[in-house]
Amino acid sequence: MDEGKRAALEAWLGRRITAASLLSGGAIQQNWALTLEGGEEWVLRTDNAATLAVSLPRSAEYALLCAAHAEGVTVPEPLRLCEDRGVIGTPFFVMRRVRGTATGFRLAKAAAAQGGDDVLVRALGAELARIHRITPPRDDLAFLGAPPTDAGAAFIAAMRARLDDAGTPRPAVEWGLAAMERHLLPPVPPVLNHNDFRTGNLMVEGHAVTAVLDWEFAAWGDPHADLGWFCAPCWRFGNRGLEAGGLGSRAAFLEGYGAGADASRLPFWELAATIRWAVIAADQGARHLSGVERSLELALTAQIIPELEMDILAQVEALDAGTA
Repeated sequence: MDEGKRAALEAWLGRRITAASLLSGGAIQQNWALTLEGGEEWVLRTDNAATLAVSLPRSAEYALLCAAHAEGVTVPEPLRLCEDRGVIGTPFFVMRRVRGTATGFRLAKAAAAQGGDDVLVRALGAELARIHRITPPRDDLAFLGAPPTDAGAAFIAAMRARLDDAGTPRPAVEWGLAAMERHLLPPVPPVLNHNDFRTGNLMVEGHAVTAVLDWEFAAWGDPHADLGWFCAPCWRFGNRGLEAGGLGSRAAFLEGYGAGADASRLPFWELAATIRWAVIAADQGARHLSGVERSLELALTAQIIPELEMDILAQVEALDAGTA
C-alpha cells in the first residue's frame, strides 16, 4: 500500500495506521493486515486487479458477514464498509483480525499426523449448520435475488453456460454434467450457502474454529451443496481417506451438522463440487492468460484440471453404479 493510499485510508478511518502488510493467499481478493495506533489489529479486504464474474462485490460480502455474525457464526467482527473508490481506488471493508491458521496443506498435515481430527470437523459441521439457519427471504440480503426452484438443475445450467462462454472443450466436465442430469435430486427448501466452505477458508486454532472466511460466492441453494463442497476429493489436500475436508471423517462432520443432513444427497453434490472447481480453475487460468493479472498462482491453478477430470470420471462411475 503506497503512502498516498495509506494517508487517504487513515483520513477515512480517523485513525493512524502504524503497520500495513499484504496477507498471503487471496487469489481473488486482497487482504491487508492493519495495526492501528493503540495496538488494535484489523484486516482490510478489497479487490484484486482481476476478479471472477461470479464473485460478489465487497458491499455484498460485508452484508453477508454482518448477517452471519448476527446469527452466531464464528466470523471476524465486521467493522466498516467503504464504497467510495476515491479512498484507495476500490471498494473495501474492514473487520477485526482473528488468530489461527487457514493454510489448507498445513491443517491437512496436522490432521493426518493424528489420524484425523473429528473434534474439529464436528465443530465445522456445527458452524455450517448455523450458516444454514439463514433462509430467504431477507431484505438485508436482497442482492442475492430469488432462490432457484431447483438448485441442482440451476447448477447444471450455470456450469454449461460458463463452459460455453469460455469456448474451450471440456468433454469430461460435460460428461459429469450429463451424469448429474441422470441423477437429479428432488429440490429441498433453500438456505444460505457459503459456497466456498472448505479447508483453506476456515481459520483454525487447535481443535477450534476461529473464523469462517471468504463469503464472496454465497448464494441461496441446497444445503447439501455446501456439505458436498467440503467433502469433495479435491478439497482433501492429499488426505483422500479423511473425507471431511482432509481433516476428519464424514460421519463426524455430519454428526456436528445435526438434523437435516441427508448423506444420500452428498455424492451428487460432491460431483458438482469437482465440476465447479474445474470450471473455476479454468477461469483462473484465463485471468492469467488475459494479461490483466499475470500470476504464477493463477497459471498453476489451471494445471490441476486434468486431475479434476479424472476425479469426475471416477465419481460418475460410482454414481451410476450406486456405490458413491
